[in-house]
Amino acid sequence: MADRMLPAQFADLEPFAPKWCLGSERERFAARMASTMAEIQTFYDAITPRAEEAIAYCDQFPLDELHLMHLLYSMIMVSYPVECWGQPQVPDTGSVYLDLVAEPVP
Repeated sequence: MADRMLPAQFADLEPFAPKWCLGSERERFAARMASTMAEIQTFYDAITPRAEEAIAYCDQFPLDELHLMHLLYSMIMVSYPVECWGQPQVPDTGSVYLDLVAEPVP
């Protein structure tokens, strides 16, 4: 598959790559806010059991070259909605918006 974004051993996560392999926190936040809880839950349930394996894989390479790392960042972005809030937005915050001046890079 020429247009595959993830390593072959993570092919089961490939359906999530186009939506969640995003290079910035702003993009990941926007994807979360534009998603239903069902979409977020499905993604979270698929990637969470593979997270340690994905991190071990990423540790072998320069991180700025890996889409898999971006998928892990998105897992972090959706963890609070899944584990705590039950909704994409932060409860009782109105129209919250995330705007970083600078974000960490690998």
